[in-house]
Amino acid sequence: MTKVIVAGAAGRMGRRICDMVRQHRDLTLSAAFEHADSPFIGKDVGEVAGFGATGVKISAGLESVIDQGEVIIDFTFHKATMEFIKVAAKHGRAMVIGTTGLTAENIAVLRETAAGHFPCVQSPNMAVGVNVLFKLVEKTAAVLGNAYDVEIVEAHHRMKKDAPSGTALRLGEMAAAGLGRNLAEVGVYERHGMIGERTDKEIGIQTIRAGDIVGEHTVYFAGAGERIEITHRAHSRDNFARGAALAAAWVADKPKGLYTMFDVLDLGNF
Repeated sequence: MTKVIVAGAAGRMGRRICDMVRQHRDLTLSAAFEHADSPFIGKDVGEVAGFGATGVKISAGLESVIDQGEVIIDFTFHKATMEFIKVAAKHGRAMVIGTTGLTAENIAVLRETAAGHFPCVQSPNMAVGVNVLFKLVEKTAAVLGNAYDVEIVEAHHRMKKDAPSGTALRLGEMAAAGLGRNLAEVGVYERHGMIGERTDKEIGIQTIRAGDIVGEHTVYFAGAGERIEITHRAHSRDNFARGAALAAAWVADKPKGLYTMFDVLDLGNF
């Protein structure tokens, strides 16, 4: 059994991750932690998450529990994640990172650190269905080519802090890859007023924040006289948490380095 430490265990995602880890046959929930000021410090993580007492108390900070597990699952905040990476490197602990809002510079640091110190699965979305969607979008873009405009619309709950979502950005990257473009050069994230005609190369990504929407992403391929829409709707956070547990079981015995959910799901040649 692989021993798992869950970061941000009292948060919305942290609670579901703890439950999915608990249910996974190859994992054991060995430790959980929150920031030092959390009102949940010292409480049983299972009682906080609503699935019953586990005997695992929520601790203050990663350093306090680092010796209790083999894999750290982190879906917290990008600044916190970059600090956790340092601790994982120091102690040689594997990581699963689903935190969004990581910059290209953050990813570069993570890649370099993981290569020298620990195995890590990093993805903006751990849901199995979404990772299949990533591949479908890349393949569809490559087949349809430049005759079709690509637009992405994402919707999330009103509490989400980053925009566009990491998943929407990854979808843009996959579409751009299929078309031989660079999203950094062709991405358009806001339209207002007299903006002129749409360019042939741009990939639009638009954001909705409302209510308690868990997560919805639609990619439009619009051509002359027709369009294709590919949509993923998350009905609960369990999809993301279940994928994170799957990744934790997979990464535990892997060589040092940075991996994605494509590796976990063996989608490399899809």
